[in-house]
Amino acid sequence: MLDDTLKSQLQQYLALLRQPLTLIASLDASETSTDMRQLLETIASLSDKVTLDTSGADSRMPSFVVARQGHSQGVRFAGLPLGHEFTSLVLALLWTGGHPPKFEAELLDQIRALDGDLDFEVYMSLTCHNCPDVVQALSLMAILNPRIKTTVIEGGAFQDEVTRRQIMAVPIIYLNGAVFGSGRMLLEEIVAKLDTGAAARDATRLSAKEAYDVLIIGGGPAGAAAAVYAARKGIRTGVAAERFGGQVNDTLAIENYISVLETDGPKFAAALEAHARAYDVDIMNLQRAEAINPAAQPGGLIEVKLANGGTLKSRTVILSTGARWRNVNVPGEAEYRNKGVAYCPHCDGPLFKGKDVAVIGGGNSGIEAAIDLAGVVKHVTVIEFMPELKADAVLVKKLHSLPNVTVHTNAQTTEITGADGKVNGLRYKDRASNAEHLVPLAGVFVQIGLVPNTEWLKGTVALSKFGEIMVDARGHTDVPGVFAAGDCTTVPFKQIVIAAGDGAKAALSAFDHLIRSPAV
Repeated sequence: MLDDTLKSQLQQYLALLRQPLTLIASLDASETSTDMRQLLETIASLSDKVTLDTSGADSRMPSFVVARQGHSQGVRFAGLPLGHEFTSLVLALLWTGGHPPKFEAELLDQIRALDGDLDFEVYMSLTCHNCPDVVQALSLMAILNPRIKTTVIEGGAFQDEVTRRQIMAVPIIYLNGAVFGSGRMLLEEIVAKLDTGAAARDATRLSAKEAYDVLIIGGGPAGAAAAVYAARKGIRTGVAAERFGGQVNDTLAIENYISVLETDGPKFAAALEAHARAYDVDIMNLQRAEAINPAAQPGGLIEVKLANGGTLKSRTVILSTGARWRNVNVPGEAEYRNKGVAYCPHCDGPLFKGKDVAVIGGGNSGIEAAIDLAGVVKHVTVIEFMPELKADAVLVKKLHSLPNVTVHTNAQTTEITGADGKVNGLRYKDRASNAEHLVPLAGVFVQIGLVPNTEWLKGTVALSKFGEIMVDARGHTDVPGVFAAGDCTTVPFKQIVIAAGDGAKAALSAFDHLIRSPAV
């Protein structure tokens, strides 16, 4: 189950346990139960602080609970937490065993103070790179607060349950039997959603902050690079971001960032945040900007209003709000989102194993998605609006070599159809003949490019006809003291390495602006 290298690493982690814990397993005669027993026996053999108890009798089999010794409640894993979720298992062991979690004390106290009985069920897949954040957040909450119960369910091991609940996207969270949230959620987001008074308290706290020299809006590669470059100048630097890392969090393989041979999005995003935190940067996560008020006079303060009602002030501002996946905007897309309409093939692809799916989009992201899905699903249909696929030739060649892929070019998607609350087909029009076609299928993956996150800036800074912030070679906008960088700007080629370089350039331009401006 675990190779020698992984066993050695796990043993080193288990040496950090401060108090004994018990693995309480509920097993049956299935092959997965046999594998689970082997995994748990291995873990127990690596530390004298871990005991295995196979007398559990939970309704979900196979499953096991990680609990403090002498307790029966803890984090329950239904199915094997391997793949991307092995780290979640290791953290559950460490936190249950008394190893301190690396979160701010204020947030941990907020979790302990949550009132009411909260029974969470989170469904994940072992290939989902967004799932671990949710699994780890809910696991920690159950460990810290005895009134919180968390069950982590591997969808592939409980297909009947997934089918009954019509789960077609992961991660998805149920709270006390009702849907609580879907998609990647950070610990702070979950707690804020439960603690209804948190937003008002947060707004008051943020509004009281001292003005910054540089305030960066957005925490993707551009924002992170800007933060590092600004902080290294010794000036007061802040970052307000909805989620640090931005869209990088939703990227699986990164193989073209110079000097990094290969990594994945979540790891890269975590490294961006760690680098920024290594300097004296004030990082404010889960903050969405809603308006910006330019300085009233040269050298004055720019105000940024946040969605929670708070206001931040700064001498300069760098806008690095990035972009998001573009919707195809046809009937059925919104109605069947997470019920067959998906945007992350790596996360949700395993849920369509043995089924027919479509990918809308013939660029690199669309063809990469189709190639990835072809190894999991029964058949993939690619729908491309233009007469030819736009992806790199090497990807197109690979796609055409696959026996279970059909490509329709010069095809316009007109509708995503469904029945009984889930997708059952896709309609498209042949743009040459105007003939309409219906493709029966179970899932549709939309991969048609990006939209800049700049709607809130209309009327404040100059935007292109595509909604991108117009910048010059130094990252200046048309508003004094306001700069921009990354995928939200008119700079061509939306790439991580380009965004990072633009962020550094914007920070240097902001610093140059500061030293040449009067202090008011």
